[in-house]
Amino acid sequence: MKFFRLFIILQLLINCTWAQTSPPADASTIRQQFKKLGVLGSVLYVAAHPDDENTRLLAYLAQEKGYRTGYLALTRGDGGQNLIGNEQAELLGLIRTQELLAARRADGAEQFFTRANDFGFSKGPDETLKIWDRDKILGDMVWVIRQFKPDVMICRFPTTGEGGHGHHTSSAILAQEAFTAAADPKRYPEQLKYVQPWQAKRLLWNTFNFGSTNTTANDQFKIDVGVYNPVLGKGYGEIAAESRSNHKSQGFGTARQRGESLEYFKTLLGDAPATDLLDGTTTNWKRIKGGEDIATNLSIISKAFDADRPEASVPALIQLRTKIEKVTDAYWRTQKLKEMDNLIATCAGLWFESYATEPTYALGDSIAIRSQVLNRYSNKVKLHSISIQNKTQDFGSPGLVIPANQVQQYTIKALADKITQPYWLESPHNIGAYNLPDDKLAGNPENPDLLTVTYDFAIEGKLLHYTRRLVYKYVDPVRGEVYQPIEVAPPVTATIENKVYIYNGTQPQNLQVKLKSFMNGSGSVSLKPIAGWQISPAATSFTNKRKGDEWTADFTVTPTANAKNALAEAAVKVNGKTYTMGLQRIRYEHIPNITLFPPAQAKLVNLDLKTTGKKIGYLPGAGDFVAEALRQVGYEVHLLTEAEIMSSDLSVYDAIVTGVRAYNVDQRLVFEQPKLMDYVKNGGNLVVQYNNFAGLVVQQIGPYPFRVVNERVTDEFAKVTVTSPQSPLLNYPNKITQTDFDGWIQERGLYFVSSIAPEYQTVLEMNDAGEAPNKGSLITANYGKGRFVYTSLAFFRQLPAGVPGAYRLFVNLLSKPK
Repeated sequence: MKFFRLFIILQLLINCTWAQTSPPADASTIRQQFKKLGVLGSVLYVAAHPDDENTRLLAYLAQEKGYRTGYLALTRGDGGQNLIGNEQAELLGLIRTQELLAARRADGAEQFFTRANDFGFSKGPDETLKIWDRDKILGDMVWVIRQFKPDVMICRFPTTGEGGHGHHTSSAILAQEAFTAAADPKRYPEQLKYVQPWQAKRLLWNTFNFGSTNTTANDQFKIDVGVYNPVLGKGYGEIAAESRSNHKSQGFGTARQRGESLEYFKTLLGDAPATDLLDGTTTNWKRIKGGEDIATNLSIISKAFDADRPEASVPALIQLRTKIEKVTDAYWRTQKLKEMDNLIATCAGLWFESYATEPTYALGDSIAIRSQVLNRYSNKVKLHSISIQNKTQDFGSPGLVIPANQVQQYTIKALADKITQPYWLESPHNIGAYNLPDDKLAGNPENPDLLTVTYDFAIEGKLLHYTRRLVYKYVDPVRGEVYQPIEVAPPVTATIENKVYIYNGTQPQNLQVKLKSFMNGSGSVSLKPIAGWQISPAATSFTNKRKGDEWTADFTVTPTANAKNALAEAAVKVNGKTYTMGLQRIRYEHIPNITLFPPAQAKLVNLDLKTTGKKIGYLPGAGDFVAEALRQVGYEVHLLTEAEIMSSDLSVYDAIVTGVRAYNVDQRLVFEQPKLMDYVKNGGNLVVQYNNFAGLVVQQIGPYPFRVVNERVTDEFAKVTVTSPQSPLLNYPNKITQTDFDGWIQERGLYFVSSIAPEYQTVLEMNDAGEAPNKGSLITANYGKGRFVYTSLAFFRQLPAGVPGAYRLFVNLLSKPK
C-alpha cells in the first residue's frame, strides 16, 4: 500500500514545475486550453543534456499542435562548465534542472530526467555506456515512456556519431532500445505493477544543420515550425528564443527568430510519416469510445466562449466534465480531466494559493499555512475543505460560499516531516549514475513529495479537487512579489569552511565548522575520530541557541607521521539525535532558490609540497575555485580589478593567473592584454588557464601565436608522457613524476592548443584511446625577462577536489626560478 500511495503521488506531481503557484488566467491562455483539450496525441523528445532540446519544435508541438509534449534529458548537465558562477558537478546540475524547468514553462512542454550523471565530455558511446549504468538508465527511460505513453518519439541525435558528444550518441542508442523495450512485458517486468507496456508508433531522428555538420536532406520528412500563433501573438521562433534563453549558465541567450523554419526528420523505427508527425494516430476525441459526443460539445462551448464573460462557459464545462469522467481510456481520462479542471477554474475566475509564514523550518517543526481564495466573478463557488498531510479544515456541506471578488483567508498547519534534499542527492553516487531511493522516482525533475495543499471546491454543484504547492511569498523592493520554495532543514547544520585542507608535514591546521541553527535549543558538535589524525577538542557544546543563530566551532587537526589522506566529518548532536549535514545555498534571480544539505565533510590531503613566492594576482573568468585552493596552500591571492591592471605596479605579484574562460567572458581583456604582456616582459610570470576556442576576445593570448582548438583528453586515466623533462615546470620547486597524474577526476584537459609557435616549449603529451598524441595541454615560453604559461589541463576541477599531483604541478606553474 505504501508503494501504491507513492506511485499515485508520482503520477499527480511528475509534471510539477516551479512557478507562481496559480496558473495564468488570461484570455489567450484560455483559448489555448480549449484547443489543447480537443487534442489527444503525445510526443516525447529524447536527448542527453539541458540545451540539447529543440525548443522551437517543442513549442510548436505543445502549443500549435496541442500535443502533450515532453523532453526526456538523460542527464542534468552536471559535467559542463558554468558561465554565471563557480558551481560545478551536482550543484551545476541543480541550476540546469531549474533552467530547464523555466524553459519548459516558456515553450509549454514537460520535463523528465533519468538518473544518469553527466560525467563530462565523452568522445564516444562505448565510454559513455560503460560509465553509465546502462541497464538502469534504460529502465528509467522505459519507465518514463510507459507513464507518458508517447504516440511518437523523437531523438535529437543519431546513433552514428554526428552529434559529436558520446552522451549524444548514447541518448539515441538508448532511445532505440527503449522504444522496443517499453513494449516488451519481459523487459523491466517489476514496473508492470504500476504501468503497462507501451509501443510508440514511430521513432524519428530530428536531423540538424549545426556548423559544418549538415544531416538534413530534401527527401526527408519536413514541417515548418516557424508559423505564427495569433492567439499568443508570437511565432514559435520567438517562443523558442524565450525558452532557450533560460539556459543562462551556458550563455545561451538567443535572438528571437521569425518566419519560416523547416525541421527535418528521418525515420529510425516504425513506419514513416507522410503528412504529419503523428500520421496513423487519431489525435482528436474520435480516438476513444464516446469521444465524438465530447468533441461536439467542446466545439460548441469553445465557439460560444466570451472573453468578457468567461464564467458563462462554466456550467457547460461542468456538464462536459461529467461526460469525460465516463471515458474508459484511463490515460486520456486522467489527462483531460486535469486539463478540464484547470480550464474550469480559470473560466470561473477562481484563484487560490497557500503560503508558509516563514521560508525555513527545522525537521519536526509545525508549519503555519495561510491560504487565500478569490472568486473573481460570482459567489457561486463554494469551498468544502482545505487539507495538507492528514490535517483538514472542513467547511461542511454544502460548503462555504466565497463572496464575489473578495479575498478570503484561511489557516491550517502542517508538519515539516522531511528534509527538502533533492531526491537524487540523498545518498552518495558513483561517476556514472545517481542512486535513487526508489526507482519509481525516475523521471521527476524535482522531489514529487514536496508539500502541497489540496482544495475541494463545489463549482456548479460539482466537487472538484485542486492542489497548490506550498511556497513562501514575500515582496522585494526591487523585484516585487517573489515566490520561493520552503526549506525543511536539519535542526542544526555544520558546514566545514573549506572542502579540502592541504597538509605538508605534521603542522596542525584549524578546521572551522560553521553552524547554523534552525531551532531553539542546545547540543554539541564534534569531528569524528580519524585514524592517523589528532583532533582537539573532542567536542564543543552550544547552549540556548535561537532559530537563525550562526556561530563557529574551531578544531585543531594534526596529522601524525603515518597519516593518510582522509575525510573529516562534523557531527551535531541535538535532542539525542546526530546530524551530519552541511548547508549549501544557490541563489540566482533567474531560477528559484536552491538549498541542499550536503555531507558535513572535508578532505584532508597530506602531500609533499614545496612552494616559492607568496603573492598571486588572480583575474577572474567564468567562475572557479582555483583562487581559494591557492589560499589553502599558503598563497596570498588578490583578485585583480581592471583599474589595478591598467594603473598599478603588477611587479609586486610573483605570478598572475587568469581564471577559466577569462578570454571568453571578460571583454575588457582587449585593453588589459598589453599590460599583462608588459608584466611578463618586465620579469613577471603569467599563467593562463583554459579558454573556449569560440568567442575569444583577443586573437593572440600569448606573446607568440598559438591557436585554441576543440581538442581534449577526456580520460582522466590517460597516460601522460613528459616531452621536456628538464622544463622548470616539471622540476621547480617540485619534482613532477608519473604519480602526480594519479587520481585526477573527470578529464585531463579541454580545449587544447595547436599551431604552436616555435618559441613555445611543449611539456606534456597525452591522448585518448585511438587518437594521436597531443602536445597542446601545457606550453610555456620566455618573453623578455619573464615567463608565459598556457595550460588546458583541468586544474579548475582537480584543485577543488584535492588531487595531490595537480597541486604540485600548479604550484610549479606559479614558481618562476629567479
